[in-house]
Formats: sequence, C-alpha cells, structure tokens
Amino acid sequence: MIVEVKKRLYSLSPAKLIVTFYFLAVTVSFLLLSLPFARKPGVEWTFIDALFTAVSAVSVTGLTVVNTADTFSLPGVFILAFVLQFGGIGIMTLGTFIWILFGKKIGLQERRLIMMDQNQSKLSGVVNLLKQILVLVLTIEIFGAIILGTYFMQYFPTWQEAYLHGFFASVSATTNGGFDITGSSLVPFANDYFVQMVNIILITLGAIGFPVLIEVKNYIRSKQIQERYRFSLYTKLTTVTFFGLMVFGTVGIIVLEFNKFFADKAWHESFFYALFQAATTRSAGLSTMDVSLFSQTTQLLLCFLMFIGASPSSVGGGIRTTTFAIVLLTMFHFARGSRTVKVFRRELHEEDMRKALVVTLVAFMIWFTAVVFLTITESHDLIEIMFEVSSAFGTVGLSMGITPDLSTVGKIVIMILMFIGRVGILSFLYLLGRREVEANYHYPKERVIIG
Repeated sequence: MIVEVKKRLYSLSPAKLIVTFYFLAVTVSFLLLSLPFARKPGVEWTFIDALFTAVSAVSVTGLTVVNTADTFSLPGVFILAFVLQFGGIGIMTLGTFIWILFGKKIGLQERRLIMMDQNQSKLSGVVNLLKQILVLVLTIEIFGAIILGTYFMQYFPTWQEAYLHGFFASVSATTNGGFDITGSSLVPFANDYFVQMVNIILITLGAIGFPVLIEVKNYIRSKQIQERYRFSLYTKLTTVTFFGLMVFGTVGIIVLEFNKFFADKAWHESFFYALFQAATTRSAGLSTMDVSLFSQTTQLLLCFLMFIGASPSSVGGGIRTTTFAIVLLTMFHFARGSRTVKVFRRELHEEDMRKALVVTLVAFMIWFTAVVFLTITESHDLIEIMFEVSSAFGTVGLSMGITPDLSTVGKIVIMILMFIGRVGILSFLYLLGRREVEANYHYPKERVIIG
C-alpha cells in the first residue's frame, strides 16, 4: 500500500507534488490546531475556523477569523509557531532537513522538488542552499527572540511571559506570518520605535529572499579573506526593487495622509506609521494601527504594494519584486524601441521576461475574479473586499476588519487565494498545465494589429 502510494506520488510532476505536500501540510496543521489542549477552555472552534487558520498559518498570511490571544492555549501558541516555521521556511526545506537527519539520500526527484519550491533555475547546489536557509532563518529568529524577549521585560510582569512574546513575535515577523499573541498586533507598541525597528529588520530579512541573505553572507566572508566577490543579477535587482518599494510606500503614505490621518501627528509618529505600513505590506501583516483609518487612496496604495508582495525564494507571496521589476524594465525598453532588456550590465533572458508578463497577467485575473466574486457573496464595501483579496493573495495578513464576518463561501475564496499566493503563480500554472514539449511542426507566421 505504502509502496503504491509512493509510486503514484513520484509519478506526478514537481509542481503537482509540491502542491500535494502543501495540502498535506495544511491537513496536518488543521489536525494539530484542532487538538483540544491547543485551545483555551470554552473557546468555540468550528471546522471552517480551524481550516481557515491552518491555511493562513501554512501560507504565513496572518488573516484570521479568531483572536489568536483569546483562542490558543500555551501549547497551541507553540503549535502555531511551529506551523508558521514550517510554512515560512518552506515544506521542502524542513523536509530535506528531516531526510538528512535520517540519513536518506537526496535523489534527483527530491532535488527537482527543492528547485520548484525555492524558485531555482538549476539543480546543482539546491541541497546546500536549503541547509544555509535553515541555519540563517533559525539564527535570525533566535537573535530576534533574545532581543525582543529581553526588551519586553519592561512590558510584562514575568520574564517567562516576556520571552514567550519575544519568541512568538520573532517567529511571526521573520516568517512574515502576521499572527500575534498580544490580541492587537503591534498596536500596543505604536510609540515604541525600538520594537518597530526590530520587527522591520526581521520582516525584511524574511521577505527579501534567501539567496540575497546567502550572497550577503558570502560577501562578508570574502572580505575577511580579501577575495573579490560579485553579486548576482537577481540579488541586485531584487534588493533595489525591494527597498525602492519601501521608500516609495513610505513617501506615498506620508504624502497621501499628510493632511488626513497624520494631520495631528508629530513628524516622527507620521514617519514610523508610514515606514512600518510600507514594510509590513511586503508580506508581514503585522500592524501598528488600524489601516481602515487611512483614506481610500492610501488603502489602494497598500493594495498595490501587497499585490507585488515579497521577493522570490522568500517567506512571502504576491507576484514578487523581481516580476514587477522585469515588467517595468520590459515596458521601458519597449517604449525606447529596444528588443532586449539590459540592467546592471546584464541582459535578461526572453523566457524570464515572458514569465514575468504571464505571472502578472494571471495574478491580476485571479485578483479581479476574486474581487468580483466576493462583491456578489459579501455585503462589505468594494475597497474592503479589494484590500482583503490583495492581502490574501500577497500572503500579507492586513485586514480592514472584515475577515471574521466573511461568509463560508467568502472564507473559502480567501483560503484559495492564500494557498495560491504561497505556492506561487508559476507552480499554480504548472499544476494546471503539462510538461513542456517541443512542437514538431509550425504554421506560417502572420502579424496581427496590437494596441
């Protein structure tokens, strides 16, 4: 029986296997979070609530239909942190680590799965990549937990409670999970800029892309031994785009809210409110304020930032920063009459340009379909629905407060969006399609009128 199941699994394409494994992860998470001791006594817990929380945790989104602080017991908090870890690092990263612990050889099929899960273009070095990712993420989380836990001793009566909050906050921020055990996200720390900066750093380290972190580590090591090191085009492009979007978001929020929400705020309050919201829209979902207090124009800006999301091979969702950058570069060079796209003294592959355009178009179609569908099934304002859909697709977790009030059908739509956002548009498309085959014949080509 087990051998037969294994044969059927390995007959699937890498994309279908990855999606199957994430379905299994959601199932396991659902069962773990549904254990009686994972919840506080007297808490109502329906099937759809449990499933929604499991999908949100595995996809490290943070949208929730229940209050985490009021729902989960101490064991439940640790289970939720484990699920966030599982979803954030990636199912293949932890799976590979377990395989290595048990002495299993990492074969070609496993390497293909790792390549698909981490958006890599080649098989060589993928196992070493996952080892480095695991060490980096755990190191970041440990340092974050120690710093926040020590600092939180001034907020909580016991050191145990302070370090519990520090531990969970570090895991949630690094994995961009968006869950909190304060009951009100980071609103209690709206005027504590140290806590905000630590969270922004953790969010950035989780969302900027694991290959970027590894290259930075290799660069520091090369400086120590006085060797020359060259960053890859991916690292240059994603880093510039990532921080460019943060600057754009911060400035945009300040400008749009200058005479509105920020009208009675000091300059430093306005700056940190804007900076944190720009950072959390990468994929984090933590918040220092109620985003429904912003104007509709600012909320649309946040939708745009959430739709882009984090970088490839990171803990985040969305169309990803490099996709957005390549689409902009393609448009710019096309307008200049160039047939190629050049950036940082390198030329982009036509296949990458085609993928970026397809991903963006398909993502918008999914987003638009979900918005239209929810306007039919839900009674909320259009801007609230657009915000919720953008947050789910980007696996962000910000909300204007409508998540618990969604109908069962609405919750299912949001769950599908969170799942697609986590596995990625390309994996989703590969799931629907078949393996690439070369055509053995061609028809005569003919031009059509465009635009």
